[in-house]
This record gives sequence, C-alpha cells and structure tokens, in this order.
Amino acid sequence: MLERIAHFFTRTKKQTTSVDTNLSVPVHVAVIMDGNGRWAKARSLPRIAGHSAGMKTVKEVVKAADAIGVKYLTMYAFSTENWKRPREEVEFLMKLPQEFLSTELDELVERNVCVKILGSREELPSHTRQALETAVEKTKHNDGLQLLFALNYGGRKEICDAVQELARQVEAGILSAEQIDEKAIEQKLYTGGIPEPDLLIRTSGEIRLSNFMLWQLAYTELWFTDVLWPDFTKEHFNEAIAEYQRRARRYGAV
Repeated sequence: MLERIAHFFTRTKKQTTSVDTNLSVPVHVAVIMDGNGRWAKARSLPRIAGHSAGMKTVKEVVKAADAIGVKYLTMYAFSTENWKRPREEVEFLMKLPQEFLSTELDELVERNVCVKILGSREELPSHTRQALETAVEKTKHNDGLQLLFALNYGGRKEICDAVQELARQVEAGILSAEQIDEKAIEQKLYTGGIPEPDLLIRTSGEIRLSNFMLWQLAYTELWFTDVLWPDFTKEHFNEAIAEYQRRARRYGAV
C-alpha cells in the first residue's frame, strides 16, 4: 500500500513519451495551470511575464490534446479566490483571454474546436466577457475538441449555485426534495451534460485541488508534476496520458 502511495506522488521525469492511441485515451482531461509566478520570479521578471509565457503553453497543450483524440479539455484559468491577488496582476489576467483569442480564435475555428466557459461571468470586466462570448458564439457549431476555460470559477460556488437552483425548483413545486439525487445535482452544475474528467493534471509541484471541480473529480485519476506551467510541453502532456493508460480504474469495485 505504501509503495502504491509513493508511486502516486512520484514526480515527473524529463523524457520523451509517445501516446499509444490503441489504448484508452481519456475523454476529458482537466488541467490546473500552476507555476507562472514562480517561473517569472526565477528569471527576475514580473509575475505577469509568467502568465504571458503560460499562454503559449495553453496553445501547445490544446494541440496535443486534439492530436490524440481527447474530447474535452478543461483549463483552470482564474479562480474565485484569484481576485485577492494584486490589482495589476488581476487586470493583466483579465486581458489574457482577449489577447489569446484575438490571435488564436481563427485557428481554433479551423481546428473545429468548440470553446465553452465554466464559471460566473457577471463579475468579469466587459472586455473579458465580450472576448469570451465572441469565441463561444463563433465556435458553437464546432463538434471537435471541447475547450473549456474555467474562469472566475470555484468548485464550492458551483455546488452552491446548483443546490440553490434545485431549491428554487422545489419552492416552485417543480421538484420534490426526494427527487434531488446525484444526477439532479450534476445536471445543474456548470458542467451539466459534460463527462467528468478522466485525468487531472497539475503543474508546479503543488499537490491539492484548489477548489477545482470538487464534485466532478470524485473518481478522476490525478497526475502531478514539478514542471512549472510555462515549461510544460507536449512531451509532458503525453507522459501524463501514458501514465493514465497504465492505471486500472475500478470505481470502488475489485
């Protein structure tokens, strides 16, 4: 048992790994993109330089996921707790979606990628919201990779929003309390209709979920690496997929 736990937390080795597409490829991969600030600090650069560098990694990972047949890719871009960061950093982060989509949207459309947003949009600046809504609208008919950006997202808030919506339906007589089960809650989550992640990747050496997809990750395979997000490459992504393919998923069964 201890050996299995030790193996679970084994850090990434730098190596070139190819994915065997004859084996099961995860349908849904979720990514906690972490380490931008530390990447910048190590180079005596401002934190925003790390976020800018990390944006290039997003593009590479989207291509890598699309190439091996991943159907859903969720990127944790900004949490409900990230508003506590310095104002200058938050303002820069709110400009990143606009910057990323202004240069990458045409290619996403060409690749048949469908962009979706998870999280509360009301608190976002108008320019951020407009850029996201434009991307969603222009790609809504695409049926290739589903690219989900978790922006102003919090797992606990998502569950609270779902429960409140169900409570309103009970008050209106649409549902009874006894009808509220796991399926009913799942349908009211931001991810309603989307398969739960098969694999979660977190970069930068942190080993926690950070309020990300708390309901959906119940049986997700977790993979951690010390690599900082701006240094994360297609090879690292493929290594995570290869590790996933070596695991046996039993969902509580023998």
